[in-house]
Amino acid sequence: MTPEIFSEWLRRQGQHVIRTDSSYWRSEGYHVYQAFPEHWLIQPPERELRELMLRHHALALRYSTAPRGDETDGYHVVHTAARYDLDVLGAWARKNVRRGLRSCDIHPISLERYIEEGWALRVDTLARQQRTLGESREDWRRKSSAAAGLEGFEVWAAEVEHKLAATLLFFQMDGWGYMVYQQCHRDYLREHVNNALSFVVTQNLIQKGNIRGIYYGMRSLDAPASVDEFKFRMGYVAKPVRQRVLFHPYMAPLVNRYTHRALRVVATASPGSRLLGKADGMLRLYLADTAPALEEGLTCSPPRASKL
Repeated sequence: MTPEIFSEWLRRQGQHVIRTDSSYWRSEGYHVYQAFPEHWLIQPPERELRELMLRHHALALRYSTAPRGDETDGYHVVHTAARYDLDVLGAWARKNVRRGLRSCDIHPISLERYIEEGWALRVDTLARQQRTLGESREDWRRKSSAAAGLEGFEVWAAEVEHKLAATLLFFQMDGWGYMVYQQCHRDYLREHVNNALSFVVTQNLIQKGNIRGIYYGMRSLDAPASVDEFKFRMGYVAKPVRQRVLFHPYMAPLVNRYTHRALRVVATASPGSRLLGKADGMLRLYLADTAPALEEGLTCSPPRASKL
């Protein structure tokens, strides 16, 4: 499956998609664009970046490129080994996967069922992570149904007594399996259905033999660290990358450590706000890249880093 299919999914959701020489770029709004497919490490020329900002009115750009030596400010969570079974997991994960497999049934489900029953899991997952998206059930329905008829999308679920306990939407693109959305209701966390679901889907993708790797996401700008810790325990590793954030030439002079501190004050007063959390993360990355001497603690060393 190609990035064009994924682009169509985004367009159906109302996102703006631009194709350039180096990549594709998506914007959910506010004229902030992120490059995709995310596993591509790109080095767009200055001309391309200026065109995005001036012709397409992009206020900010975010993309991943190769790290400079040992210096990294981000990571991608991936699995690229040819083998994935219980033996590659640590004792904690093996125990929880076995418990999950005993407590639930895991199998593909229809997109229609995912749309109708998955909303409750979506709400509970976001609340548990203390994240606020301002998303309604109709937004969920529109976003999920956008995958209808598009090749490469699949939904798998963990069921407990015929009720959805956890779901995982994934997409195959450019030889990679992309874990797009995973969610679980807190009522089933003790049964470790998330562990079982992640394990079975990962193993299924690897066994297909036509997958070069599985992409489980990048270092989030606003999600708690525990989200990635789960993935690392499930046998995934952090591939170090350099995350770049660029602002429009008219905005760049306004981005400094003082405006960043002011934004953090506002974000602290509105915990869980996705918009403020993302904005804080983008300013952090930009300042770490352009003025590291002025900002302390902005770079990160990826946990369990592994060069692929």
